Amino acid sequence: MTANKKSPSIGSIAKLIAIATLASKLFGFVRQLVIAAAFGIGAVSNAYTYAYIIPSFFLVMLGGINGPFHSALVSVLAKKDKSMAAPIVETVSTLVSIALLVVTTLIVVFASNIIDLSGSQLAPTTRQLAILQLQIMAPLALLAGLIGIGFGTLSAVDSYLLPSISPLLSSIVLTFGVGYILWRFGEQINTPEYYQLGALVLAGGTVAGGILQWLAQLIVQWRLGMGTIRLRFNWRLPGVMEVFQIMTPAIVSSGMSTVNLTIDLQFVSGIAGAAFAISSANFIMLTPLGIISNIILVPFLPIFSRLAAPENWDELKVKIRQGLFLGALSLLPLTAIFMSLALPIVKLAFERGQFDANASELVASLLVVYGFGMVFYMARDVLVRVFYALGDAKTPFKISIINILLNALLDYLLVNSFGAPGLLLATIGVNIISMIAFLWILNRRLNGLPLLQWSKELVGLFVATTVAGFASYGVSQGLEQVVGNDNLVLLLLELSLASAVAIIIFGLIAIQLKLPELKILTNKIRQKLGSS
Repeated sequence: MTANKKSPSIGSIAKLIAIATLASKLFGFVRQLVIAAAFGIGAVSNAYTYAYIIPSFFLVMLGGINGPFHSALVSVLAKKDKSMAAPIVETVSTLVSIALLVVTTLIVVFASNIIDLSGSQLAPTTRQLAILQLQIMAPLALLAGLIGIGFGTLSAVDSYLLPSISPLLSSIVLTFGVGYILWRFGEQINTPEYYQLGALVLAGGTVAGGILQWLAQLIVQWRLGMGTIRLRFNWRLPGVMEVFQIMTPAIVSSGMSTVNLTIDLQFVSGIAGAAFAISSANFIMLTPLGIISNIILVPFLPIFSRLAAPENWDELKVKIRQGLFLGALSLLPLTAIFMSLALPIVKLAFERGQFDANASELVASLLVVYGFGMVFYMARDVLVRVFYALGDAKTPFKISIINILLNALLDYLLVNSFGAPGLLLATIGVNIISMIAFLWILNRRLNGLPLLQWSKELVGLFVATTVAGFASYGVSQGLEQVVGNDNLVLLLLELSLASAVAIIIFGLIAIQLKLPELKILTNKIRQKLGSS
């Protein structure tokens, strides 16, 4: 955004986002831990997973950092004078609210039909709980849109703290709600007579958290002079249609992810507990991925937007490479750790209360697959943001349409062969194909990318990941044979030593590749350690 004051550096932005997101993710872990302890992978938690598909789409895709609302507002407002922001934001908020009020009403009315789209094989009790929860959480459609608009507005003026930390509010409400009924009723909470109470607390806590997120960002937005609650219908205002030109296809493109998830859960709805098991593995994966994704994507999106003109494409290519390689260098050591240490990680995180050893085995098998796919997920998201910065939301939309058909085909082939992990393999396959398609199109549009050089260096990083993973697994198995892992201390010892081995070996091999991004990353780490 045009302003007189100097914008903060990528490093300072990344540090702020990292700290705020880490705090949010840690409390999110506590929330997931409490839910797992209270409900295990039973009827209430499984019903919540199905009911949360649509609200999650709105909160993550529309209301989250890097969603289409956030990306569209940043892409447009970053190029505008600050004095133009409030009218644009208030007009967009008014028009979006009208549309999302209609959506909210439709969700309430057709909740049973929506649940049946993804959970036709659910047990009757689980289905009824899911319908009830979805009806309660329907207002999140409206709230998420307003949250996403606010986050994009705040990011455009380099205000990153609240967007990164605000999910903490939702986690706090939900954790205390579930924690209270778990303390009040104990293990009874997971019995049929208490199913409805548990469902009400989960759904109600989620909505209350959404309300808090919106109110918090609205206050900051108002104080910064970036708009408040005001009805504006001037859709011809310069900048408004520009926002919708990016936002509309991006929303539809993001909506394709929900279509894919609906198809995915339809294939596993007959597998007991599979939906919540996937949710648990996904949460472990998203804890580091969300932090790293926010650190990379949030500061890079305005930079991509400012380099969108053809005369800046050489610098844009450098920033694209930095986004991809910083993501790979950050995530691939975690890939080695997640794939080699999945079971002890899940045992440490969740195995208590109603979450037993069988649940750990199922979630661990899913975490292995998630670990493999993290870097492709990140790479695809970096490339999508480049298209948004170039003012092109149509290309990601077209590719997402193709992905639906491809995802359904891969689900059919892989779920039948591998069960629930096959569903995640299908998703990874779709992400890899999308990433390749985006790179090919950008290569043509930006008059060439050094793809051969990038590929050789990425192969080197994958070799480092493989060696690190096997070494980590060897250390883990050796420790289990010698001292076991039957208590918290031994589990922590096993994970700490095996993870350290993976990180050290990956780093030693990566150093040999002499990547400029590795120097950037290590310099930042040294600076943080030196200043701490």
